[in-house]
Amino acid sequence: MDLGLRDKIALVSASSRGLGKAVALQLAREGAHVAICARGEEDLARAADEIREATGQRVLTVPADVSAPGAAETLVEATLDTFGQLDVLVVNAGGPPPGTFLDFSPQDWEDVGQLTLMSAVRLCRAAAPVMKEQGRGAILFMTSITVKQPLPNLVFSNSLRLAVTGLMKTLADELAPSGVRVNAILPGWTRTARVNQLLEDRAQRAGTTVQVEAEKVSADIPLGRIGTPEEFATVAAFLVSEAASFVNGVNLLVDGGMYRGAL
Repeated sequence: MDLGLRDKIALVSASSRGLGKAVALQLAREGAHVAICARGEEDLARAADEIREATGQRVLTVPADVSAPGAAETLVEATLDTFGQLDVLVVNAGGPPPGTFLDFSPQDWEDVGQLTLMSAVRLCRAAAPVMKEQGRGAILFMTSITVKQPLPNLVFSNSLRLAVTGLMKTLADELAPSGVRVNAILPGWTRTARVNQLLEDRAQRAGTTVQVEAEKVSADIPLGRIGTPEEFATVAAFLVSEAASFVNGVNLLVDGGMYRGAL
């Protein structure tokens, strides 16, 4: 299937590794040119080289910490300066640290709020006017299964990602008349460095091993395994593509069936 992404311009934040990198790579495989960002310049350059080598598409790298004020404007301006348009924004940020409510101070909540919520707010404030003026665009928030089903020891994700979901739903209403679609994609357990960190945290708390905790997680997934970044990225590419032109305001789970709720 031709997703209609050839020569589109996509900005993917926090994309030097993990799911962000997988999404940027898949978009490039579908023919898009991509702008990627991350705090670590070496990882960012390595990811860009890998995407270029695998796809032959243009890749812009912008070192940036999306939790910092001003970073979003810098990213969007650099993308426009290089490519002249912005068709796709994938809103992503590093995962917040695992822990329970009493593990964290009010300042920790302020810091993670900047990372998880305010980075999304700033990226959309920078990109939405551009897309509205163009009369087209797609914004995709990368959130988590935790907006549907809270998980143990993930108080930040359980709480703050719900605010991002509210933002997504609001923007889906407000931007649709201008030709801009807004959706969210909700990963479940997907094999990345972030998930390895969560499994290590679980193992430490339970006095087990990462392998044991991975087996517990897999047993709770109807498909019987943890997903791959590539499986997630393929779905993300569909959601921002012309093939999903009538999909708006959706929270789409990519979790192997782990969430069993009706809504």
